[in-house]
Amino acid sequence: MRDITVFRARKFITMDPVRPAATHVAVRDGRILAVGGDEIWQGLGAARADDRYADAVLMPGLVEAHSHLMEGALWKFVYAGYYDRRDPEGRLWTGLKSVDGIVERLAEMERTLADPDAPLLAWGFDPVYFGEQRMTARELDAVSERRPIVLLHASFHLMNVNSAMLRKAGITRQTDIEGIARHADGEPNGELQGFAAMFPVNRAIGNVMRTVGVTEEGVWRFARVAQRTGVTTATDLVNNLAEPGVRLLEDVTSREDYPLRIVPIYRGPQALATIEQDLGLAALAAARSTDKLRFGAMKLTLDGSITGYTARLRWPGYHNGKPNGIWIMSPTEVHGVVARIHGAGVQLHIHTNGDEATGLALDAIEAALEKHPRPDHRHTLHHCQTADAAQFRRMARLGVCANLFVNHIYYWGDVHYAQTLGPSRANRMNACGTARLHGVPLAIHSDAPVTPIGPLFTAWCAAVRRTAGGRVLGEGERITVADALHAVTLGAAYTLAMDGEIGSIEVGKRADFCVLADDPLAVPVEDLKDVPVLGTMLGGRAFDAAQ
Repeated sequence: MRDITVFRARKFITMDPVRPAATHVAVRDGRILAVGGDEIWQGLGAARADDRYADAVLMPGLVEAHSHLMEGALWKFVYAGYYDRRDPEGRLWTGLKSVDGIVERLAEMERTLADPDAPLLAWGFDPVYFGEQRMTARELDAVSERRPIVLLHASFHLMNVNSAMLRKAGITRQTDIEGIARHADGEPNGELQGFAAMFPVNRAIGNVMRTVGVTEEGVWRFARVAQRTGVTTATDLVNNLAEPGVRLLEDVTSREDYPLRIVPIYRGPQALATIEQDLGLAALAAARSTDKLRFGAMKLTLDGSITGYTARLRWPGYHNGKPNGIWIMSPTEVHGVVARIHGAGVQLHIHTNGDEATGLALDAIEAALEKHPRPDHRHTLHHCQTADAAQFRRMARLGVCANLFVNHIYYWGDVHYAQTLGPSRANRMNACGTARLHGVPLAIHSDAPVTPIGPLFTAWCAAVRRTAGGRVLGEGERITVADALHAVTLGAAYTLAMDGEIGSIEVGKRADFCVLADDPLAVPVEDLKDVPVLGTMLGGRAFDAAQ
């Protein structure tokens, strides 16, 4: 008989409603052979006992169903965010509470660069925390008038650059691209809103801030961050499936000591003109899937960021009167692209921050379903932050899943309440309660590196809905801790069409576990986010959490 190991724990939280808790799990060949109590020893023969987790609580490996590989290697660049944050090695970067503070950090880092022509790259900035004050090229020129400087926003949908970077990218007053913000005299002011406006800059710097994650260092650092927070499966949403990157992921994930399953989701087409090429690329990658690397799905991005005022909102629009956001894809293109991808049998993950974008996505999916009925398609709307009850009812009717960006409640809830959406809509943001009420399959996420990976923190956000300023937004949209944990395990796995393999502790599934010091179902809800992660197990192999 092949080797069998029986792991004993203080408690296994299984996420299986038939048997929600256990004390013993038998593992063979990286899969779960039996779940229960002492009785599972019967018939196992010479099984080996492993009591290393006898005092710990284990649950299914946590699933981060909306993240980006760049979370690891992006720390090569300067962090300029508002909140304190730790890098993959555990170093604490203090948050910056003023534009002057950002300029000071950039100037400090600029002085360390030996090459006078090398661009200074930074990320994490969000001007919405600073009221009406906006960063312009003038502030960044104070850091350097010669060296190109790029300051990527926290949402990754906007950036600020200095005059040298505008020149390097060829952006002038004659450049006719939507999203280039301008001074009153028509000159570009250095703020670039949306992917089209940012494209000349990304091209000029070799797209390094977008592709930095798909390097060997980046893939390993990403795993280090994920594994420290109990994650055993994570997505890379917006992978371009370039051959060198695919080969790299195949190589790294095939190593026994790599502690993570990765789900790269193809960035998707932005126009019908490339759809056949895009579908072919996704199909070729899907054929190369392994147990630790899963290709096949595609992503579309319809609008931008609420805090960047580039998300598309229905009436009454932005609370402070800002103009409506930007369509990343035209509505006509959205209908055509969704119809073709759906008809090809491919699963779609669609970015829709604003409720107008959510409505467009649902219109396109419904039209595609009428033309090509397809049960269990599991198309998933991501972020979906301002959807109302009618839209959730429609999702349920169409079989659409929701992956809600509930971390926004903590990090930007006060801003949404006062500036972007106003009290009424801020209270219904990321409406987990409504999604559950209407039977919409639900996941919740961090969108790392937009916010840090940490599914227990994300679950806490869904259960408590408290902003950084202490305000509770939408008490009626709270969900139970059990439901929140489901959303970062089996619920998230469902949106990835992997719920037959991961997400719960059941016979036949992969032996992926998150090892905790305390029972997240037993601690006070306020302590959920602080339950210590001791390690993970992937396919029956133990990995201690990096300290």
